[in-house]
Amino acid sequence: MKEQVILVDQQDNPIGLMEKIEAHEKALLHRAFSVFVFNDKNELMLQQRAAEKYHSPLLWTNTCCSHQRDGESNIEAGKRRLQEEMGFSCELEEVFSFIYKAPFDNGLTEHEYDHVMIGRFNDEPIVNPEEVASYKWMPLEEVKNDIENYPEEYTAWFKIIFKESYDKISKYI
Repeated sequence: MKEQVILVDQQDNPIGLMEKIEAHEKALLHRAFSVFVFNDKNELMLQQRAAEKYHSPLLWTNTCCSHQRDGESNIEAGKRRLQEEMGFSCELEEVFSFIYKAPFDNGLTEHEYDHVMIGRFNDEPIVNPEEVASYKWMPLEEVKNDIENYPEEYTAWFKIIFKESYDKISKYI
């Protein structure tokens, strides 16, 4: 079965389901989430996307992100995908949500009602090599400077989400 996304209106009310690739081809607004995991040093765990990903391969991004499944809460979805991509689970807290749009060179567009969550974890992840090429821990200020100096090394959505969430997330760490 092909993965589906939850289409939503501007208030995040579900209005239907659609195959993920079709929603990205048509740039339709759909529900998504982004997880930011910090350690006790308040460093953010970044992941480098696997080389085989169909868009944005080998670019750096937040700890994990994806789409909720029909009937799945934001927190359940975040925990599921964190386990699938990074090989661990932790408590998550939703801190805010917002809408963004990020077109890609390959004709696909992320148009998402994004629920941003944070969590805490201090061990080493066991990354899924089909999803993740590598990971690293970085302080927020260092991530901010790196994005400014090397924007081509980061995913389009992460640059948008990071800018939108920097002040909000800083209050939680």
